Amino acid sequence: MARIAVVGKNDSIYGFTALGLETFPVPTKDEAFKLVKSLLNDGVDIIYLTEDMIDGNEEALGKLTDGTMKAIIPIPGVSGNTGVGMKNVRDNVIRAIGSDILFS
Repeated sequence: MARIAVVGKNDSIYGFTALGLETFPVPTKDEAFKLVKSLLNDGVDIIYLTEDMIDGNEEALGKLTDGTMKAIIPIPGVSGNTGVGMKNVRDNVIRAIGSDILFS
């Protein structure tokens, strides 16, 4: 079975423990990036990462999963949606199809 983790500020992720997911509270983006890297190396297959912890690290986070069957999935945190998740969906659609069919 796949290991699934949730990373972000504590108030954004504590509810995921009720679903049986591993939660990892972090206070800063830098700590989140280091933790995600460590989790991927430790065999976690899917990481839900709050958008506020991604902002500015999209490219570096994408490189961590290139060529693997692992995924980092942005989710909104308590502070709301920052648009990072939708940008990720848009970029993946463009990569897969070759044009922006969702937002054009």
